[in-house]
Amino acid sequence: MTKDGFLKKAFVPEEIEYARHRRRPAVHLASAFAAREALAKASGLGLGHVGLHGAWVRRDEVGSPRICLSSALEEEFAKKRIRKIWLSMSHEGDFAVAMVVLED
Repeated sequence: MTKDGFLKKAFVPEEIEYARHRRRPAVHLASAFAAREALAKASGLGLGHVGLHGAWVRRDEVGSPRICLSSALEEEFAKKRIRKIWLSMSHEGDFAVAMVVLED
């Protein structure tokens, strides 16, 4: 699989485009992936169920990140009575981390 093939499989176009315009694209993609993993673990669904395109990171006009969900995941989260997803992401050097808190 080519680098572009992997990017398209693991990230939505919005995340790829955001990262490409940053000084260190790989660490921005790593933090987006960490956000998916944190969401998958916090929800108890697991990454296999959340999927690579079931949730993604979107930045607002000032660059603050938030998690977006596919319509299928939105329905599942509604059934679990999850109303709010809090996301914190950080990166330093080659390391990225994300934390998700789910509010009902």
